[in-house]
Amino acid sequence: MSDPAQRAVAHVRGLGAPGALTVPGARITVHFHPDRPLADGRSVAEHLAGDGVYRSQFETGISNGGLTGYPGGDRERWERRLFAGAYPPEQITGRPVYGGLDLAGHADGAAPRFGSCFLVLRPHVLRRATFSHGDSVTEPTVVGTADTFGGIWAALLEQVTRTGSALGLAADSPPAWAAQLGLARPQPGRAMDDYVEAQIHGGLDLARDVEAVVADPSFAATPTVALLAAVAPVRYHPGFVLPAAEFPADLRGAEAAELARALGPDLVDAAALGPAARAASTPEQRQLVKHLWHILVLRGRPAGDAARLSPPAPGRRGPAPARPAE
Repeated sequence: MSDPAQRAVAHVRGLGAPGALTVPGARITVHFHPDRPLADGRSVAEHLAGDGVYRSQFETGISNGGLTGYPGGDRERWERRLFAGAYPPEQITGRPVYGGLDLAGHADGAAPRFGSCFLVLRPHVLRRATFSHGDSVTEPTVVGTADTFGGIWAALLEQVTRTGSALGLAADSPPAWAAQLGLARPQPGRAMDDYVEAQIHGGLDLARDVEAVVADPSFAATPTVALLAAVAPVRYHPGFVLPAAEFPADLRGAEAAELARALGPDLVDAAALGPAARAASTPEQRQLVKHLWHILVLRGRPAGDAARLSPPAPGRRGPAPARPAE
């Protein structure tokens, strides 16, 4: 790792509480939309396959959250606070990339808000990651590393006691909740805002650090998934589909529901949002496309249910059959 990365990890390790991360099979997942364009016109999937690395928004200029990765922007300010200024404000390359710590084993990964597909990172990446209870946009104070995870663990258990759930898993008690961790679940967790954020330092080399790519089944048998297969073995989560007419106006606003209807009369899935994202020319339009994805995660049904939702319109492919995540 670079000196800034080492300083960042050491600082957060010092803020963490005693107690190691011991959940069997815990992995970091990094979510992305594979068909979104970058400044040069190539898609995210094309960049991943061609470059062999996953880059931060400081380099790519795109994000599935807030786009504030530039000197003086909110992302730079949050990182300055979280890592005690380890990364100089003017640094662009070599900054951390973000994911979620997948403790619950949901089929749609730790943080589906941020993309229809995700990378599953190898266990060794845990050693150079830092974690926070909550997204860094909230400026969290409970942080740690894999070997100083005690504060985050305590915060999760307190969350269960207070609310009856954490990480998209409901339970009557903290012990019952903890007993559910580390198990692979065939269904999506839809944990939009309930995750342990992971900040990965020292770069993300796809050949070295990625164990698998889990894709939305709407990309099956497409050039996009062929590009992803060049990164790592591909498997599929159940997917999210919803008839355009069923996008509600009260979840992300009437404009998002109107855009869903404009996409066509049949089913909307992750792949159907790609053309809308590429056509979006303003921040407001791009935000609407993000909102459609959020609605799919929250309200969509598995792609395997597509046949009974509504018939595909003539000439349009329906969502491909889903294979459950392994």
